[in-house]
Amino acid sequence: MNDSSATRNRINEVFDRIEHAANRSGRTRKDITVVAVGKTHPVEDFFPVIEAGIRHFGESRIQEAEDKIPQLSERDIIWHMIGHLQRNKAKNAIRLFRQLHSLDSKRLARRLQKLLAREGESDFSAFIQVNTSGEESKYGIDPDQLVPMMDLIEEECPQLGVNGLMTMAPLTEDETKIRKTFSALRELTGKIDTTHYASIDLHNLSMGMTNDYEIAIEEGATHVRIGRALFGERLSR
Repeated sequence: MNDSSATRNRINEVFDRIEHAANRSGRTRKDITVVAVGKTHPVEDFFPVIEAGIRHFGESRIQEAEDKIPQLSERDIIWHMIGHLQRNKAKNAIRLFRQLHSLDSKRLARRLQKLLAREGESDFSAFIQVNTSGEESKYGIDPDQLVPMMDLIEEECPQLGVNGLMTMAPLTEDETKIRKTFSALRELTGKIDTTHYASIDLHNLSMGMTNDYEIAIEEGATHVRIGRALFGERLSR
């Protein structure tokens, strides 16, 4: 369990860094949504983060989310699924989360549509994951497949709202490569006319984690997924 004062110090530092990065991009901290990722951390570690005013939390594993989310059901929290989602876990994801940051295939889109159609009204929405780094190890569609993906969602998946794009930078200390990955996603949105898509909005960009969220914000991120910088080192399983 984390010491709450240490957590508060970490949160303040993150907020300061976000504010400065946002200012450098002509925005304010209020323009940035922090998705706090408490992977491996127990529920009690979430309380000081919630008390600091953070309302968006992310989990990357369905099994872990199924344990934590019910314990925090009375808190005003919006839950984000940030990890790769297998199609056979899609029903669980819709039940647990409000937003998915890893819509990475047409097959997953069709599966989500089928489930959402059964549910009727739903607040569930997704970010399309785009592989702008070119790394084969990364999930996500190729940039040139984004429009075909959007067309399919518009034509076949009316219940599946899209509220932005997501990408992940390569694990490197080379800032040029990191920045290029993020700027490529931002530039991609400027090349696409979304006016004829009823359920797709590309204004939100989910990119940046503990090691690179400041660069991501400078390049236009609206959502940053931060774990270690808020919660401290991950706990061993």
